[in-house]
Amino acid sequence: MTDTPSGDGQFGRRDAVPVSQAMAGPEPTEVRPREDAPPAAAPSQEPSANNRKAVRRSKQSRNQIVVFLNFLVSTIVLVAIAAVAVVYFGKQSFEADGPNKTETTFLVPPRTGVTEIAEDLQRRNLISDARIFQIGVRTYGAGSTLKAGEYAVAPNASMRDIMETLTSGKSIMYSLTVPEGLTTEQALQRVATHEALSGDMPTDLPPEGGVAADTLRFTRGTPRSQIVSKMAADQQKLVDEIWETRDPDLPVADKNEFVTLASIVEKETGIAEERPRVAAVFVNRLKKNMRLQSDPTILYGLFGGKGRPADRPIYQSDIQKETPYNTYVIRGLPPGPIANPGRAALEAVAKPLQTDDLYFVADGTGGHVFAKTLAEHNRNVAKWRAQQKQNASGDALPVQTGDGAQ
Repeated sequence: MTDTPSGDGQFGRRDAVPVSQAMAGPEPTEVRPREDAPPAAAPSQEPSANNRKAVRRSKQSRNQIVVFLNFLVSTIVLVAIAAVAVVYFGKQSFEADGPNKTETTFLVPPRTGVTEIAEDLQRRNLISDARIFQIGVRTYGAGSTLKAGEYAVAPNASMRDIMETLTSGKSIMYSLTVPEGLTTEQALQRVATHEALSGDMPTDLPPEGGVAADTLRFTRGTPRSQIVSKMAADQQKLVDEIWETRDPDLPVADKNEFVTLASIVEKETGIAEERPRVAAVFVNRLKKNMRLQSDPTILYGLFGGKGRPADRPIYQSDIQKETPYNTYVIRGLPPGPIANPGRAALEAVAKPLQTDDLYFVADGTGGHVFAKTLAEHNRNVAKWRAQQKQNASGDALPVQTGDGAQ
């Protein structure tokens, strides 16, 4: 019911309300804020306390990593710069002129290491820094290729120059010459007194005739025993080689007699072209069982391996002195060589000239005059005597073979 009558005159009737409106309730009314009311607060955007701590930890972690990475990169850069600087200045020092101002020699003994070599070079004032030399040598891969020997070091040679010299193996070579015709004692005396050789002489020495006449080249510090062994081996090889080529009718029984005859030929003449003819004279006399009558055999019988003094001639009284080597007294060959023959004398005996000569005498010019008969020989001796002045005693003999004695 309504308190007021309806406009259409129906008293006491309620207005019908649609069901949907009744169920929905009253229409909402628009609520407008009061103009003097404070604005509504926006929802808070600040993180919580836990979130703030997590953010701080994350920032701190990122900062530490950045700092470490910066340090690491800086360190690497500095190390790289330092390494480049060290390499650069080290290379400059390794290739710069050295402190040595004069040409000198440097000896590297066998089995010497890089460290010892470097220290010795610095001690000798040939390099300025042993450590740089060691590093440079090893950097170039030459640590195991430095060779023993004695080397010439040029003035102002750099460390690299010295390294290349020591790896080249081109050490200073020394020589020792043993001429043909020396006795073994004389030859070995040269070995014993050579200043570049080292060590003692061997106790087992080669026999007379057993040393090669040759020029040997070697480096400083080579053992004397090594040189002696080589000289003996070379002579044995030479004798064996030429012995195999000898004439089949040669009147010598073995290699000892072969070398003995060659040593006599060696001492009789220094002219290579004459040796086959001189050998023929002795071969012919041996075949006829004649005394060889060689003056050098007199001297060896008197003075042995030491040799005749330079100012000592052969006297008439020496001829008949009985020694095992005096071929004016004995028949046939002496018991052994009287010197060390060279290749030419050995070859001359192995293949002597085919001739009937039995005598020869000096011609006054360094050579000899040969003869087939004693009469011809005596005339040649007379000519030689006419060309020469006798010594004060008038007792000196000409260099000859054969005086008529058979």
